[in-house]
Amino acid sequence: MDRFQEMRVFTAVVDAGSFVAAADALEMSKAAVSRYVSELEQRLGVRLLHRTTRRLSLTEEGEVFLARCRELLAALDEAEAEVNERGGSAVGLLKVSAPVSFGVLNLAPLWADFMAAHPQLTLDLTLTDRMIDLVDEGFDMAVRIARLPSSSLVSRRLASTRMVLCASPRYLRKHGTPKHPQELAAHTVLAYNLLSTGDTWEFEGPQGPATVKVRPRLHTNSGDTCRAVALGHGGIVLQPSFLVDRDLQRGDLVEVMPKYRSAELGIHAVYPTRKHVPPKVRLLIDFLATRPRQR
Repeated sequence: MDRFQEMRVFTAVVDAGSFVAAADALEMSKAAVSRYVSELEQRLGVRLLHRTTRRLSLTEEGEVFLARCRELLAALDEAEAEVNERGGSAVGLLKVSAPVSFGVLNLAPLWADFMAAHPQLTLDLTLTDRMIDLVDEGFDMAVRIARLPSSSLVSRRLASTRMVLCASPRYLRKHGTPKHPQELAAHTVLAYNLLSTGDTWEFEGPQGPATVKVRPRLHTNSGDTCRAVALGHGGIVLQPSFLVDRDLQRGDLVEVMPKYRSAELGIHAVYPTRKHVPPKVRLLIDFLATRPRQR
């Protein structure tokens, strides 16, 4: 049997969590998937998977073999990409991570056009606000919204977004409108708990930098939740403009202390440092860079 195909099937079973789900993902029969894994185990002389009626789990040998499979399959994909680079074609699997809200609002409407332009490409999209490790977790590229620190990764700035302090008019009528960042300490604050500065909110005002330690009534890892509670008159939020711009335009939210500006964050395409950037990654970055910019 094709050893690379064995590795692809084994990896698909682990990622899907079952032989049936892997068969669906690979467009193969369950019997064929089971045969690949069984013959692989027989050839290696070890058990790679614990099988029960409810779940699959990796053996210790399986964990070691899975890591090597991912490395070899990634190397194979990169080799194929280099061969195809002269034609500039995007082929194979492209694994991408993006923040949840930005991925839904700004990226989701774009994928159909990109897929139509590259019919030989398969997209694997993961939306998470967690800072993933591209290399260890096998991602080709990530979209990140941040002030990027120096790292072993390379990046390209696609656009920018501004952090906006805002609340509903009803909340402000009831509780008053703060005029200075220090007044936020006395207000109901709804905080995104993955903000790089935590509960210390930073602003640039008429007299220079101003910071305040807020005491959130709500902590959440979801910007959408912060926005929803603010729209329900529940407090003041600090959220990116791409998430709240429409609410501000409609008047459902209003900007608070506009003279005190919070951070402007870059929207970046980030990818592992490689001698040869695969065409599928380069083409996606070029595609995203030409889309309308969010601020």
